[in-house]
This record gives sequence, C-alpha cells and structure tokens, in this order.
Amino acid sequence: MSDPFSSAGAKSPPKPFTIEEGHRKVRSFVLRQGRFTEAQQRAFDELWPRFGLNYTGTPRDFDAAFGRKAKRILEIGFGNGEAFRYSAQRDPDRDHIGIEVHAPGVGRLLNALATDDARNAKLYHHDAVEVLEREVADGALDEIRIYFPDPWHKKRHNKRRLVNAEFAALLVRKLAADGRLHLATDWQDYAEQMWDVLDATVGIANRAGLRGTVLRPDWRPQTHFETRGQKLGHGVWDLLYDRC
Repeated sequence: MSDPFSSAGAKSPPKPFTIEEGHRKVRSFVLRQGRFTEAQQRAFDELWPRFGLNYTGTPRDFDAAFGRKAKRILEIGFGNGEAFRYSAQRDPDRDHIGIEVHAPGVGRLLNALATDDARNAKLYHHDAVEVLEREVADGALDEIRIYFPDPWHKKRHNKRRLVNAEFAALLVRKLAADGRLHLATDWQDYAEQMWDVLDATVGIANRAGLRGTVLRPDWRPQTHFETRGQKLGHGVWDLLYDRC
C-alpha cells in the first residue's frame, strides 16, 4: 500500500485501521481531520519528499532513510507535533520517527521541521500498528513514546483504546534490549488500564514500581492543553517502562 499523501495522491486520506471483534470491525481511531489549511497542503506537496516516509508494508532500512546509524525514538500519535519537535531539537544525536493519522497535525509538523532545518526527523501518515508490524524490525527502537492517546472515555468504547495486551507485546518486540517505553495520559481510568496491561507484560518493568508513575521527564514538554487541563484540576500520569 502506498502512502496516502504520496505525490500520486496527496489529498486522499487513509482508511482507518480496524481490529476484528467477532464478526464486526472496531476502529482504534476515527479521523477527526478538522480544518486542513492551504499551508498544510503545501507542506505535503513540497516537504513530504524530505520528511515523509511512505508506507510500503515491507521492512524499512532506517539507516538509509536518515543517512546515518543512530539510536531511534518513535512517537505514536504525535498530534500537532509539539513534543516531537521539542525532542528532535534538543536530542540531535538520536533519530526521531513520528506516526500520525490526522493530516492537519502532520502538515503542521512538516512546516515546523522545515523551519528548524531538522536532519533527524521523519514522519509516517499511516496507522501505527501496521507500521510497527510491517516496517519496524524487532529491537530497532531505543524508545517508544505514546502521549495522550485517545482515551475513549465512555465505558462502551474502552475496547477501542490503543493500549491493550496485544499491542503492548508488539511494543516490547520493537524495543532494543536497553530500550524504554514512555506513556502519558490525563485520564485516570486510562492510566489504570495502562497499569493493568503493562505491569503484566513480559519484557518490561515499571521504573516506579507496580502501578507507579514518574514526574514529567524533561524530554516531554508540558503542552498548552496540558497546562489548561491542570488549571482545571485535571491530573496527568507519566508511566515509564524499561526493557528487561
């Protein structure tokens, strides 16, 4: 499958990823695209060849993609790219790979990376599960980050959440022997589910102990929405797991 924003079809959105549940399919996300500006469209047209990784469904040679051999950080669902950009700027010795299905956020980050003249950043506009399964070799990632995934807060929608036992096992396979997994959420119920899943996952250990959290690490910036939420009394949970 070619990337939906390749030069052959820059305006065709991707089909939502689905998982099987009995005889029907349940989406793990929905495409809330929002307003897609002319500047964001130009970013895809002009900057995708520089920063984009077209999904091919075959193992990716990231050394070739970045033109060097370096440790790699993968951020899943980077949103508007604020944390991704911050990390790429302050950690130039590691290569950064971002995955996001929502086109406006990808377009915004493309423009930001061009402004920064980033040399250590590449983006996928595709489903993260498919990228991990088919393009990322086992043990290829130094770190995986998942910040504020969709909480699907209604109980009947909890089954749609990204973090489940099957996905956790996939993440562990992709981490290097000394790798780490960092998640953040502002929904306590989702944090509880993350603990349930990840504390029971073979191959990783919670750095803060069972059902433990850490203070926000300096590599994750506090976002505008996070600041606003905390003013309203919302909590934020950072979970850090080491490959073991």
